Amino acid sequence: MKPEACPNCSSPRFIKAGIVSERQRFKCKDCNYYFTVNKLGKRIDEYYVNKALQLYLEGLTYREIERILGVSHVSVMNWVKKYNIKRPYNTSYHPTYKILSFSELNTFFGQPHNLHGAGMLVTELGDKFMLIKWERFRK
Repeated sequence: MKPEACPNCSSPRFIKAGIVSERQRFKCKDCNYYFTVNKLGKRIDEYYVNKALQLYLEGLTYREIERILGVSHVSVMNWVKKYNIKRPYNTSYHPTYKILSFSELNTFFGQPHNLHGAGMLVTELGDKFMLIKWERFRK
């Protein structure tokens, strides 16, 4: 992959300058800066990044998010650090969650006793839905 511009001065004028660690090296003609092309690496869809951060803010742990989305808990930790996400800590409530299909979700909301009490959030997870409910800790 050939770069479009020098990362140091943004000049489009550069030449090949050897190979380092099996990667092509370039030299900028304007600032004499040596650089290599960044690896592309594996990218995770932004949908999963947004869902992971949303679930983190809702109070789920890194490992719970890993089990739900199938994304490494280390990746979730890195995204929390990268985007500087701060979760408000309130020890009197804790989230409980259920993964439901569309028909199960209809049945759940069809029963009046499920709608009473703490607030709920429903979010999409591919072809399923996640229902998050906050409950007070019992003393």
